[in-house]
Order: sequence, then structure tokens, then C-alpha cells
Amino acid sequence: MAEVITSPSNPKIKRLLALQQKSSARREAGLFVVEGQRELQHCIDAGFDIDTIFVCTSLGGGAPLQNFALRAHPSQPGGWAPPVHEATGGHGFAGEASALAASQTKVFEVTPEVYAKIAMREGTEGVMAEVRTPERKLEELALPENPLIVVLESVEKPGNLGAVLRSADAAGADAVLICDPLTDLWNPNLIRASIGAVFTVPCVACGSAEAIAFLKARGIRILTAQLQDSSLYYDCDMTVGTALVMGTEATGLTDAWRAAADAHIRIPMLGRLDSLNVSVSAAILLFEAVRQRQNG
Repeated sequence: MAEVITSPSNPKIKRLLALQQKSSARREAGLFVVEGQRELQHCIDAGFDIDTIFVCTSLGGGAPLQNFALRAHPSQPGGWAPPVHEATGGHGFAGEASALAASQTKVFEVTPEVYAKIAMREGTEGVMAEVRTPERKLEELALPENPLIVVLESVEKPGNLGAVLRSADAAGADAVLICDPLTDLWNPNLIRASIGAVFTVPCVACGSAEAIAFLKARGIRILTAQLQDSSLYYDCDMTVGTALVMGTEATGLTDAWRAAADAHIRIPMLGRLDSLNVSVSAAILLFEAVRQRQNG
């Protein structure tokens, strides 16, 4: 029978709140927080290592917990087991997963008052978890032939990153590279905005120089989204290995990416403004790649 936590002052609850609120706490503990049944199921399906689950049974968190397949964990560095790539049968990251008994994941029941203290949004069915942060390395990405990759440089807002991840999942992108990140990849707001796509699409945080070298070494074409010195995006071949590179709305891409590009592409702007939200731009470019690949 799970221990029942009745006080918001409980040390376990204090740690959970710190993990939600501070990236420094997440780095120090090697943990991040996932809220909601849908997000947690995506997390488990991707083989993440679940450290602790908190449930509020009166909110419906108890019964569905029985259905969570607490499997797949820790042969990967940091306990991350890769998802299977549907098209190729390969993995998002190289390596194999081994089973982990559910008994190794700690489970605590919390009262509605305590859950109200820790919940970041409504309608999450009374389930929250602390998950071990994986150590993801760029060279561990296992990519199919002619991969489709999204690269984001110095994008700061968690909501934008989450929305890009949702589009990447919908378009079947093979990876998302977060270069020179200004926000924590495991920020709860990013996880929430992605509705779990941060778990379904292989993501790596890395430096721009490292990403450029990785793409060049694998013959993946670098297409930078920019207004200057560029061609219309639908005139560019995206059926080959392609990396779609976008920067912030305010400053765009740095010169390093512009110089490394195999082609510069733009979305035609017919109104009075000259900028789209980065998540909208990503969706447009991703689904142009989907259109070309399906028609091809």
C-alpha cells in the first residue's frame, strides 16, 4: 500500500516543487517533472526511467496507474531507452532497453489539497511523476536514410519549443536539435506545450558548431530559414536528407548557420509584417517536406 502524503510541507513535495520551478534544481537532482496521464504514458512508452509517481486517487489517478506499463529503462546512459522508429524499425537513439520492475518506481498517494499545491494545470487526472534526466548525445542519434531534422537555434520560449515538437511529431521528423538553448529541455512548460512530443521525437541539446559538424559529416543538407538571399521554400528539394534550421523571431540565425547552409529558404510574406512565429514557420516547412516526400 502506497504511503499517503497529507502535508504540502512534506520534504518530497518540497523537492517536487523545486524541480518544477528551478532548472538548477533539475540539473542538481538529475530529475524533471511530468504532469498528466497522457504525457506520462508517452514518457513511459519512450522508455524513460520513472523515479517517483504521485497520485491523487480521488481525482482518478489511482485506477489508470494500474495500466501504466512501467517497463523499458536503464541500459541507456541516464536510463533512457530509445523509441522504435516506425518507418525503419530503427531507434531514435542507439542502444537497447532492459525491463525494470514496477516495484523499483516509488509511488506515493497525495491528498487533493496536496495535489492542488503541486498541480500546474487543471485536468491532469491526478498523476505526476519525477523522471530521471537522460544524457542524450548527438552521436547516439540513429537516423534512417534521408532523415528529416529540425534545428532550432537559441529559441527561448518553452511554448514555442513545445509547439515545434508537436509539429515535428505530426510530420514524422526523425530528430529535433536544440542548439545553444536558452531554455531547459525539461522545463515543465515545454513538456506541457508539447503535450508529450518531447518524448516521442528524439531531441538533443547541443552547440551550433557541434550540430553543423554532425550534419555535414552525414551529408544532410542544411536549409536555413531567412529572408535575405533566399529562395522560396517550395522550390527547394526536401526529399533528400534535410535539416530545417530556424532561429528566433527577434534576431534570426547567426552567421555560423548562414555560412554553413546548403541553401537559404524563405516563406513568402504577402502582408505588412515580415515575421512568422517560429513554431508556425516550422510547421509550414515540415509539411512541405512531407508533401514532397509523399509525392516523390
